[in-house]
Parts: sequence; C-alpha cells; structure tokens
Amino acid sequence: MEPDPENSGPPVKEGLARYCLLALGSLFAVLGSLGAFLPVLPTTPFLLLAAACFARSSPAFHQRLLANRIFGPYIAQWQRDHTIPCDAKRKAYTVVVLTFTLSIWFVGAAWLRGLLAGIGVSLLVLLARLPTSSSSVE
Repeated sequence: MEPDPENSGPPVKEGLARYCLLALGSLFAVLGSLGAFLPVLPTTPFLLLAAACFARSSPAFHQRLLANRIFGPYIAQWQRDHTIPCDAKRKAYTVVVLTFTLSIWFVGAAWLRGLLAGIGVSLLVLLARLPTSSSSVE
C-alpha cells in the first residue's frame, strides 16, 4: 500500500503483518491500562508501543488512542518531539517513590525488598534520562 501524500505517517501494513501489529497494539494497550492501576507495571511505555503498532496497522485505533483525554496528549507530544512535560515528570517521580516505598514497606522478604528497590531506582534513572519540555501538554 502506498503512503497517503496527505498523511506523513508510516504506511499501514497489510495482511498478516497488519493483524500481528493489531494484536500487539491491543496487548500493549491492555497492559498500559492495567499499569495505570498496578504500581509495578508501567503505563507509558506500553501505551507508546500500542500507539506505534496502531499507527502502522489501524489509523482508526491510533486516532482513538490519541483522542484519549488522559493519555492522548502525552502520547501525541512524545510522537511529535520525543519529550515529556516537566509536570508529568514530577508526577511520575512522586508515583514511583510512593508506590515503591509502600511496596517495600509491606513485603517481608529482604531479597524482595532489594529487588523492588532496584526496580524503583532503575525507573527513577530512566525518568531522569528522558528529555523534558518546559511547556505543558497541549
């Protein structure tokens, strides 16, 4: 399928590749949605992966994801200029610190506490390395 000259996005796949990307996009969207409620499961990476899969398999699903009032503006900003807003980064730091602190507090095994601390620190380092924009989400 030839790319639409009106649309500068990637060409939409056909056949088996399209169905695989649709399935992966759906899986990533579900995991991202679960990550909004489960402290250790990340939300943003899964939603970005879902958006990438949908952009190449279903423009309708891609637009639906971008139209989400909570996550859509962040995904659109990432796709546009590969940055996250400073206020979103601060919120992410807060959520990581609070959820991992509570998780570490409630588990009994020392090895599990160490594992959780390592994952939490890794997430904080990853967040710190992400490019930040001074503007808020549009």
